[in-house]
Amino acid sequence: MASMDCADRIAQARRRPAAGRRAPRIGAAMLLLALSGAACTSGSVFDLEPAVDVGASTPALPAAPQPGPAASVGFVAAYPHFEPQVPEPMPADEADCRRDLKRLRVAYRDLQRIDQGGACRIDHPVEISAIGSVRLQPAATVTCAMAKAFARWTKDELVPSARLRYLSGVRTIVQGSSYSCRNIRGSRTASEHSKGNAIDVMRIVLNNEKSINVRRPGFFAFRQRSLLNNVRADACGYFSTVLGPGYDRDHKDHFHFDIKARRNGYVACR
Repeated sequence: MASMDCADRIAQARRRPAAGRRAPRIGAAMLLLALSGAACTSGSVFDLEPAVDVGASTPALPAAPQPGPAASVGFVAAYPHFEPQVPEPMPADEADCRRDLKRLRVAYRDLQRIDQGGACRIDHPVEISAIGSVRLQPAATVTCAMAKAFARWTKDELVPSARLRYLSGVRTIVQGSSYSCRNIRGSRTASEHSKGNAIDVMRIVLNNEKSINVRRPGFFAFRQRSLLNNVRADACGYFSTVLGPGYDRDHKDHFHFDIKARRNGYVACR
């Protein structure tokens, strides 16, 4: 027998005569029919619970924010719209510099633009962590041009000098400062560190575990004295500023290297 639809079942219940205590009332019969399951769900706009669940969030999209009490009337759910982030094009000289870093076997990664106001800014900074097999500890944040100059000096001057005097390669360069937003001590002039154009070398660790601190060596430390003097002199061909022990008390324990642009290509090597 084919099943009756909701309207027929309700009409039949209304026509059923009330016969004693065993005959249910019309209201009770209608309630029973209303609770009989999905077969009697009309989906009418007058129903308290429509047959279709409207407004369910899609798992593949973020859930829409829930309205507050004041915004509950007339609220229309909508998924947020995200504008695509288009990276700024890299200038040709920056792209060429990164190709040079790869040829020099520099381990680096590009960082987001640094802008702390004033002179404290690097438009296209890089973080370098190694130059070939020589680690830089900690990693240094500088401009690509500074990274390139430092890598060339490390490969062409520092490593050969260490092999000549200690018969050992260089394992680690310990640096004390790269990018840092500050002025030159005792002045209002921005330090080259604030532009990402400088690195301070504190210590050099060789493959044979020998650790060479950058400071004035003792009178009988002939190899260390020779290495540090050679490092300072040769660095003047790669950087525009080379300052170290003996220059002033601020540089008594490290080498300061930077690529500050000066008139007529002047180099301060002290």
